[in-house]
Amino acid sequence: MTFAAPVETKSIRFRARSFVAFSLTPEAPISAWLEGLDHWIGNSPGYFAGRPVVLDLNVLKPEVADIALLVASLGARGIRVYAIELEGASLGLDLPPLLTGAKEATSDGLLSGRKGKAEALEEAGKLETVFSDHGKDAGKPEEGKLVEIKAEAGKGKAAKAAEAGVVEAGQAGTLMVKSPIRSGQSIFHPHGDVIVLGSVASGSEIIAAGSIHVYGTLRGRAIAGSQGNRSARIFCRRNEAELISVDGWYTTAEEMEGVSRGKAVQAFLEGDMLAVVPLN
Repeated sequence: MTFAAPVETKSIRFRARSFVAFSLTPEAPISAWLEGLDHWIGNSPGYFAGRPVVLDLNVLKPEVADIALLVASLGARGIRVYAIELEGASLGLDLPPLLTGAKEATSDGLLSGRKGKAEALEEAGKLETVFSDHGKDAGKPEEGKLVEIKAEAGKGKAAKAAEAGVVEAGQAGTLMVKSPIRSGQSIFHPHGDVIVLGSVASGSEIIAAGSIHVYGTLRGRAIAGSQGNRSARIFCRRNEAELISVDGWYTTAEEMEGVSRGKAVQAFLEGDMLAVVPLN
């Protein structure tokens, strides 16, 4: 008599992960909103390449047929919609899934849903890097509200910082970058200022909750006050920037041409205007 060997089965293991996602919030009229988005993309080609986007439709509240057209329109612009936020909606399988319970990030941590501050993050899920960059000019789309990103405890942060020549110092959360920032590199810092001792190459970007100081030539994109800090500033020894932004208000290279290009400058908010002025 023969007996079959018992089949060893492995249980399926599920783990929760959190990743960066930008949130776009279309507004009516949609044609004007798309025009503003095209302007942004024209100034920063490839800005959304490879980056997941959540489409927040709670303001626009379109019909399901219009959602499909909007998702297709964004796809034609190289923007891939990973999920949709729309309370009370029921979407078909041909559309991205509905997302509920998203959390926004501030310099104080994550906000639960859209109201109130969340409790302090546990050590295993501390906020490591965030990105927030939203256009507040009239007719401009709200670019890139952060939904959420967490890092697993004890993995990668110190090693990545060492590889990039990054040193964090002080309780205020200042991030010092000792080496030049090369094209294609991104520096995300949600806890304070960023200081770059070298230059920032074209095609790179710095995003900081506080101010940004570049002691070389700034050729890439610099985004300060990314989480609502209106008092943040940007300083650089030579301004050749593709884009400069403070608390969502931004200006581009073509708008700075002949005014502040090639000079040592500082950028700051003055009322509802972004000022870029030479350093005396």
